[in-house]
Amino acid sequence: MIHSTLEPTVNKMEQAIDKWFAYIEEKDADEIVRRTTLQVGIHDSAMLEYKNDRASVVLMELDDWELDFDDTPGDFRRLGSKQADLSETDVLEQVVPHLAAYIKEKLETLSSQALINYQFSFWGKFQTDTGEVKLPIVELFNAEKQQRLLAEISAYRTQLFSASTGPTKPLETFFLSRHLLNRSLFPETDCHEAIRVFDRILEVNKSKKEQLGEHQHKIVNALTDWVEGSFLPLYFDVVTKTWQEKTYQRKSGFDPRHIDEGAMELFLYAAVAVIKYEPSYSRQKGITWLERAVELGSKRASQFMKEGSGTLSRELTVLRDEQVECLANDVFATVTISIKQEREESYAQALAFLCALLQSGFPKSYQIKLKSGVKQFLPIKGLAKSGTHRFFANALAYPNLHPLLADYARVAMVTYEWYTDADDERNALPGTYAVFGLGLADAEYFALVEEYLDTIDLEHQSVQDYFTAAFVEKHGVHPESLPTLVACLVHGTDATKVKIKSELEEEPNLSLLLDLLQTQEPLEVEHVIYIVWGGLDKLAKIAAKAKGEKAERLSALLDLAKDQSGK
Repeated sequence: MIHSTLEPTVNKMEQAIDKWFAYIEEKDADEIVRRTTLQVGIHDSAMLEYKNDRASVVLMELDDWELDFDDTPGDFRRLGSKQADLSETDVLEQVVPHLAAYIKEKLETLSSQALINYQFSFWGKFQTDTGEVKLPIVELFNAEKQQRLLAEISAYRTQLFSASTGPTKPLETFFLSRHLLNRSLFPETDCHEAIRVFDRILEVNKSKKEQLGEHQHKIVNALTDWVEGSFLPLYFDVVTKTWQEKTYQRKSGFDPRHIDEGAMELFLYAAVAVIKYEPSYSRQKGITWLERAVELGSKRASQFMKEGSGTLSRELTVLRDEQVECLANDVFATVTISIKQEREESYAQALAFLCALLQSGFPKSYQIKLKSGVKQFLPIKGLAKSGTHRFFANALAYPNLHPLLADYARVAMVTYEWYTDADDERNALPGTYAVFGLGLADAEYFALVEEYLDTIDLEHQSVQDYFTAAFVEKHGVHPESLPTLVACLVHGTDATKVKIKSELEEEPNLSLLLDLLQTQEPLEVEHVIYIVWGGLDKLAKIAAKAKGEKAERLSALLDLAKDQSGK
């Protein structure tokens, strides 16, 4: 029996547990698990929290609690030092045993239902007089459900490798990728088989470009959990710093020759997958893993660091002749271009090399390391003076290459990707230098400039402001240039500096400007007015002093902005 002095506290805990069970029982669990054969239950963990005389139950991933999957029911962790009326002895000797019986009784009616997974852990986190104590209260395991899930996994894998298999569901990849790396299902992880399955999933889904990214992301997430939860802790002491940054200190006393070959292969596979499939800001994680593999004595990891991951053919990553040498490394997302002969054909070959590379899965966020005796830059103040910039400025000097530069730009332009040799102030979407150079060179490429502007991420790029100023200086303000100029203004920042007020107030420019802004949102119209006239109030004063049709058009321009601003 629970001690009478503890009854009020335990009653609060029981009420929180009752509330949680009532909450999960409201779900249509059968409908949820019917989405895929690879799920036999929904919930696999919950935690009771008791602090400041309040109790609540939450659903969380074990990783979020910083728990070790090898913890046994007798283990617990003492965290923090805040004092409380509840003693640690009370928790261990009375509260937890009582709650264990209470929770088990409730779980017995649910263990065969889809609400509860084949294994279920109910944890407790208690504020006590000696600090915060965290420990398992109940561990539930349903062997029948586990065997049923294993049978479904086997059947799914057989079907996956059948000749008739078409694209699969990302939800199935979510579960399968985790199941294959789950030690409670497969105590001895078959790393080679996991790689074979992952490759097959990507193969059968390659025709569905949008969904392929989902499959890749789910595989990478499962691999990340395995790397950080199972593989690296075997050989490194892992310390998580601010913003989840991790540092790794290799453990002493182990023989690299005893590292499982299959596990190392899966580790390298995971590192390359992060580099290939995840956004550019995640690439460093994959590189860090390769560095750890080098520390563990992996020759393949050293080769990856020097030559790339090996997932792209040598024909795509190496070009050597008497005119030019191009070497691509997808691990570091760099392309080294050595121009041996400064001529049109050398740059034509390099551009064709870049196009083929980007179309074959090379990281879209990358940089060019240029070795050339020519040091040209675009006539646009403010751009980063990088090797990437210089390569395209050099290539733009050859008019015959302009169509090929446009082809490159259309391949390279991807939102949220960047050339990596510019600081944050000068972030540039891949294709930036080619588009800017072409846009200044010939009106034929105005449409390409507008396509580029529709692709950029306005929150993280402002170099288009520099182009706008150069565009006005080169092409002026007239009906032929105005559509592209308006696109530049709409996609510029408030810091855009152009002196075109008088030109835009003249006909036919003013009428055309009004027509072009009809399709823009009021806020965008106001933005253009701010750049050109300094704001709505200043334009209103000009409109008040104007006469005839000019006054009417300026007032109409104000009306386009007032729909949103209410001014």
